[in-house]
Amino acid sequence: MKSKSLFITFSLFLLAFTCSFGKAKGYLVKSPDKRIVVKLALEETMTWSIHSDGKAIILPSAIQLRLSNGQIIGRYPKVLKAAVQKVASSFETPVYKKKSVQDVYNLLTLDFDGGFGLQVRVYNDGAAYRLVSKNLTAYNVTSETAEFNFGSDHKVFIPYVNDPRVKGDKYLHSFEALYTRQKLSELHRDSLAFLPLLVDLGNDLKAAVLDVNLENYPGMLVVKGRANSLSARFAGYPEQEEPGGYRLFNSVPIRRANYIAKVNGPVKFPWRAVVITRADKDLLNNDMVQKLAEPSRISDPSWIRPGKVAWEWWNDWNITGVDFRAGINNATYKYYIDFAAANKLEYVVLDEGWSDPTDLNKLNPEVSVSELVEYGRSKDVGLILWASWRALWKDLDNAFEKYSKLGIKGFKIDFLDRDDQVMTNSTYIIAQKAAEHKLLIDLHGVYKPDGLQRTYPNVVNYEGVKGLENSKWAPNDDVPLYDVTVSFIRMLAGPMDYTPGALRNVTKGNFYPSNSRPMSHGTRAHQVAMYVAYEAPLQMLADSPTEYIKEQETCTYISRIPTVFDETVPLAGKVGEFVAVARRKGDIWYVGALTNWTPRYLELDLSFLGNGVHKAEVFADGINADRNGEDYILKTSTISKEAKMRIQLSPGGGWTAIITKER
Repeated sequence: MKSKSLFITFSLFLLAFTCSFGKAKGYLVKSPDKRIVVKLALEETMTWSIHSDGKAIILPSAIQLRLSNGQIIGRYPKVLKAAVQKVASSFETPVYKKKSVQDVYNLLTLDFDGGFGLQVRVYNDGAAYRLVSKNLTAYNVTSETAEFNFGSDHKVFIPYVNDPRVKGDKYLHSFEALYTRQKLSELHRDSLAFLPLLVDLGNDLKAAVLDVNLENYPGMLVVKGRANSLSARFAGYPEQEEPGGYRLFNSVPIRRANYIAKVNGPVKFPWRAVVITRADKDLLNNDMVQKLAEPSRISDPSWIRPGKVAWEWWNDWNITGVDFRAGINNATYKYYIDFAAANKLEYVVLDEGWSDPTDLNKLNPEVSVSELVEYGRSKDVGLILWASWRALWKDLDNAFEKYSKLGIKGFKIDFLDRDDQVMTNSTYIIAQKAAEHKLLIDLHGVYKPDGLQRTYPNVVNYEGVKGLENSKWAPNDDVPLYDVTVSFIRMLAGPMDYTPGALRNVTKGNFYPSNSRPMSHGTRAHQVAMYVAYEAPLQMLADSPTEYIKEQETCTYISRIPTVFDETVPLAGKVGEFVAVARRKGDIWYVGALTNWTPRYLELDLSFLGNGVHKAEVFADGINADRNGEDYILKTSTISKEAKMRIQLSPGGGWTAIITKER
């Protein structure tokens, strides 16, 4: 991919900050707009702190790495070389919510005695640091200290991994959790939480904590630290594994080492980042993960085809009005392919059941993958195969070569359920080998995106979200609340395979679990709006083709919404309350809005539109959607950029517009 860069070296403040640091030396770096200031102190323990507009965001917080040879990186660090650069660059993003990303920051680079160093980037919307090593020798990282110390007892939106009372390996989990809103002092002690998480600093100021670029290193989890602090935790290196978990789909560590990572040669450790926003809606258009990720390693991404997917698992292969027995068989999949072709959907997923879930070479005799590939090819519909991580990993090269030659377009890989070093590194290996065979990858049962989707843009989606698949069984979850929380927090990390598209839509209190006739919390318009509001280059249609055919008007509207865009404009939003965003593809704008269970009116600023008269095709809650979630209205109106559009959202409701220029 093309990129442009400008590097300017300028003088560095190498100061003995007497007031703040005593006699210790320190470094100060400001953001390009000078509103964010990072201070690095080189004392007994190296620390960093962040201020924004003079307000403390992160108080001095430790940075330290302990190695198996006894070396402690960040303890009385001796600086051999220091430099600051102003970096202004941009890069293209072929599979993203915008066509290109502007990457402008000030960079502090320190080289320490002992072959290690530190990089600090300060952006207008946050800051990040990472340790680097030029050592050629092999060693183990026994532990890492990463802290995020806050000055007050702020509220935090935090997704807990586990209850500390639960026995077993606490580092095994699916990364699906609702957000708990608590004060820092109220956090559950010793309960792991995963990232991103969001801290409410008051007066609309918020800070999100992220880690980026987990190549060959475990993901960062956090626990309650001392005072108003969050402290990092990392899974130990898995020394021995065995089949386990649900139906033995997982590979489960049965012994973990007393170190977290093996290192052999030069390495760039992950970024520890803090995103700072002064308005909630700005979280909807943040590029921090893309900016910190390693550049694309796919020189020509033109073969990567994002799009929509007809999916059978959520609706339990439940099609009716046909003369064959619906299920995991060729007749059913040809029906899905016909449906996809008729509605201009790019793909069909063959989920669990087309093969033995633990052996991809043992095929279901009722499913002829080669026949289905040819049938799909005749209708310009590609096939994507589901696979458990364990089954794929043990035969990775052969599986990719075999099925790519057969004409398969990608793999949906499930049941990773860990973020230790073995697992995180495997995703980079899978992405690289898949790219060699021009295969797409959709990761499920997985930790949040970590920038891999920029490095290998053939990784077109991630789960790591408590989406429709999970809420199918959850009558007591406040799903609309989660829907307008995850937009601001989880989606900071990257795309999410929420799998929207439910057509049985119920109001509060009327939901019940059903496997073959599942439903969603909230309205039909809420489901449709997700196709705009959520970032998902590979986007599912979760319900049955039979139901979509009955509701063709809804299906046709959904099918018109792209999955990648040229521009994104956040319009309005409040974490946990509502979200409204506009996205442009070519000359057409798409607007989506969601609310929690609170009905509300929003006034949307249309100044993002160009000059002239535009037509808005609006899919909105019907007048009785508060009683029947399936009630909607599809209407057309004429608008201009000078106008304000007042929209109404029912409880658990949504609103979508497709806007085209008329003259």
